[in-house]
Amino acid sequence: MATIQQSRAASRRARERKIVDATRALFDERGTGDARIERIARRVGINKALIYRHFASKEELFALTTTRYLTEINALLDAVEQQTGDPAERLRRGFEAFADYGIAHPAFLDCALSLLRRPAGDLRAEVSYAVWLRLGQTVGACIGWLADVLRELGTADPDKRANQLYLQAIGVLHLARSGVAVHPNSRGTVEAVPVSHDEVRAACVQLALAAVPAE
Repeated sequence: MATIQQSRAASRRARERKIVDATRALFDERGTGDARIERIARRVGINKALIYRHFASKEELFALTTTRYLTEINALLDAVEQQTGDPAERLRRGFEAFADYGIAHPAFLDCALSLLRRPAGDLRAEVSYAVWLRLGQTVGACIGWLADVLRELGTADPDKRANQLYLQAIGVLHLARSGVAVHPNSRGTVEAVPVSHDEVRAACVQLALAAVPAE
């Protein structure tokens, strides 16, 4: 009996991984707007009703997929931690890595904004405790890394500042998707000015370094 139960549990976990893999792939290919449950189900080769046997809601599936992105970002930040002991240099390299990842994975930016613009209580009501915990852990690890570096640098209220920088960086990185910035001109109107990925990356790093207190 135990072997049968273990086999069923393993099969369930494998299917859940396939569903999350398919969701992540569609996010990267089409963006979050086009990653509908029907398309995810077709990618896995199952009926869409089966997805709701594994996940309490679409939001839960999307939140769990977001943790995949955050886990990869946290691995990049951990690598930066091993590269240098200087906190200012870690901050610069960490934001370079974060910017490069956001530019390469615009769906992550959409996921992050989608989750952050919702009241926490509303989101919590739509996901299981396990998914809520995993999401909190991965977001917390990213912001916590930043807060620790800012604390070493003497930034006032580093935890609050880290949350602000995380949100601001996500906003700045959306410029890489649009490829333009709006500038006023001498005629009293505005014009769209091209913005390169390198410029967006530099702006993101500058945003972080501005949080370092002047000596």
